[in-house]
Amino acid sequence: MSAEYKTDLKWKNWSRRQVLGVAVSAMALTTGISAFSPAMAQDKPFDGSKLTYWGGLIFADEANKLLVDTINQWGADNGVETEVVMINQNETIQKVSAAVESNTLPDALDLSVDLLLLMSRQGIFINIDDLYKSVGDAHGGWYDAIDLATDTTDVAGGRTGLPFGASGNLLLRRTDLLEPAGFSSAPTTWDELVEQAEAVNAMPVSGLGLALSNVGDANVQLSVLQSYGGRMADDTGTKVTIKSEETRAYLTWLKNAWDKGLFPPGNATWDGAGDNQAYLSGQAAFIANTGSVGIAAKSQDPELYDDTAYSALPAGPMGTVSPMTPQVRAIPATSTNQEAAKALLEYLSQPEFLDAYYALAIYGPVLKDSANAEAFNGEDPIHAGLLNLVENGTAPGYPDVYNAAYADASSNFIVPKMAQRVVIDGWDFDRAMDEAQSQAQAIYDKY
Repeated sequence: MSAEYKTDLKWKNWSRRQVLGVAVSAMALTTGISAFSPAMAQDKPFDGSKLTYWGGLIFADEANKLLVDTINQWGADNGVETEVVMINQNETIQKVSAAVESNTLPDALDLSVDLLLLMSRQGIFINIDDLYKSVGDAHGGWYDAIDLATDTTDVAGGRTGLPFGASGNLLLRRTDLLEPAGFSSAPTTWDELVEQAEAVNAMPVSGLGLALSNVGDANVQLSVLQSYGGRMADDTGTKVTIKSEETRAYLTWLKNAWDKGLFPPGNATWDGAGDNQAYLSGQAAFIANTGSVGIAAKSQDPELYDDTAYSALPAGPMGTVSPMTPQVRAIPATSTNQEAAKALLEYLSQPEFLDAYYALAIYGPVLKDSANAEAFNGEDPIHAGLLNLVENGTAPGYPDVYNAAYADASSNFIVPKMAQRVVIDGWDFDRAMDEAQSQAQAIYDKY
C-alpha cells in the first residue's frame, strides 16, 4: 500500500527576516489519534480500495501536515490506499471546475460554502444528511450560524457538506510601526484605517496590504462596500443593485487610498498568498486575513508575531460587516468509494483530530463541543477572535441575500474587478459600476 502527499503550491522565500525552518512539533503530530474505530481498523472493511482526497492548503504548515498524516494513517488502518493533494484554497474554484469538466473529481474534498452552494445545484455532491446528523448528535450539536449557512436542502434536496471549520477576516496590524506613530488602538472605521496606514507608509512598508486581485482575499472589498451601504442585490435576491450612491461612496474611499500610494505594488495581480507574503516580509502594515499569517509568524518569526495585533474589520457609515465563512467537506457523486469517504469524513470530525487541528490551524469551531478545545481556551488572540466570530459574526453575504447567485457573483470577483477598473484602468465610477452591474445581473439571471 502506498500513500502520497502532493501540493500544487510552491512557497516563495520571505525576505523580512531569515525565516526559520518549519519544525513540525512531534507532540502535535502524535496526538493519540487512533484508527477510525478499533473494529474498523481490525476488520479493514475497505481493504484494497483507493481514495483520493483534496485538502484545503492553509498558511500553517503543521496543520497541513497533520491533515495529510491523519488521512494517510486512517487509510493504512482501514486498508485504503490514500492520495492526498493539498490545494491553495484561493485556487479551489479553478481546480474543481476543471475537474468537473474532465470528470476527474476526487473521492472527497475540502471547499468553501460558496462553492458548495453553487455546485450542489448541479448534483455534483451526494446527500449526507445521515452523516451530518450523526456527527452533530455526537458532539453537542452544530452552532446555529454554521447549521444555517451550510444548509443546501433548498437547492439539493438535502445536505451535501459536512462543516469542519469557520473562518473570517480579522484586521492584522504592525504595532511596532503604529504605536511610535501615535496609534495604540485599532482603527474603528475605514477612514481611520487610511489615516493610520498613511502615517506609516514609507518604503519598504506599504500601509494597506489589501488584495485587489481575482482571489478570494480580495472579496474583503465586498464587505467594505456593504459597510458603506452598498449591496450586491435587493432584498428579493434577484435584482442587482451594485450601481448606487453607496457604492460611489465606497469607490471614493478606495480611490483616495490608492491615490495616496498606500497599496503594495502588484496587489491587483496577487495570487492567494500575496497578502500573507507581503505581511510576513515586512512590506505591509495592515492586512485583512483569517489569522493564518499570525500562526505562520508564531513559528517562523516570533518577533513579528509579538508585534502583531488583531481586531475586527473596521466599520463603514452603515456599520461593521464581518462575515463568517464555513469550510466544509463533501463527497462527489462520481466517487467510486463513497462509503470509505463517509467513514473518513466522520473520522475527521472526531475531537481527537479536530482539537489538535484547531490548535495548529486558522479556524473557529463548528461543533459546540469544540468550544472546549484547548485552542479556544488559552491565551492565543487569534483563536479567541475566531471563536468570537463564530458566536457573533455576521452571516455570509449579510446584508445581502445569501443565495447561489450571490455566491456565484462573489466567486467571479465582481467587486474586486470593479475596483481594478477604477484604480488600474482609470475608469470613472459610473462606467465601472455599470460594468459590474451588468456582469452581476447576468449571473443573477441564471438563477
